[in-house]
Amino acid sequence: MIKILIVEDELPISKLIEMNLTDAGYTCTCAYDGVTAADLIEKNVYDLILLDIMLPGLNGYELFEYIKPMNIPVIFITAKAALTDRVRGLHLGAEDYIVKPFEVLELLARVEVVLRRYNKSQRMLTYGDVTIDTTGMVVTKAGKIINLTPKEYDLATLFVRNRNITLSRERLFEIVWGSDYDCDTRTLDLHVLRIRKKLGWDKCLKTIHRIGYRLE
Repeated sequence: MIKILIVEDELPISKLIEMNLTDAGYTCTCAYDGVTAADLIEKNVYDLILLDIMLPGLNGYELFEYIKPMNIPVIFITAKAALTDRVRGLHLGAEDYIVKPFEVLELLARVEVVLRRYNKSQRMLTYGDVTIDTTGMVVTKAGKIINLTPKEYDLATLFVRNRNITLSRERLFEIVWGSDYDCDTRTLDLHVLRIRKKLGWDKCLKTIHRIGYRLE
């Protein structure tokens, strides 16, 4: 299980991040100041740290210097949007730098990229009785292998990683087919129809009118 430490002093943002990462299958711990975070890092092992910069007690830059020798990947999440702040964060050695406000889908995607870079990406994804082995690209339902086409596999994986998040049709086309693809709504709808039938997701894979789809 991938363990992520969220160091964010704004409670609503911290809870939003925690909720969505937990839904995506990660194990999360929250700290609301730099000193508490340092204590947690000393006593526990984390695969990734999401780190705000403007923290009480010990700011994000100072805490990063403490984290650095431990070789734990860090993504800065901050309201400091100036180019100088981004450059400073990346020069310190952070893996990424996300500016508030951000889209949850973007956060999840960047977390996954960094974890893959460190060979810590989640190998097994589960949703109900459906299991996705992302290494072997094998999908099973109640222990039985389900044959999905490559695009169906990509869509199913995307829905599971982003459960409870509404994914627009445009975003789905961009991620699965590529931004240059000539979007045809019927193509996407057919793939979703087949995924619902094969995985038994008729009730949980919702159509969001005029927007896209959401796996609940």
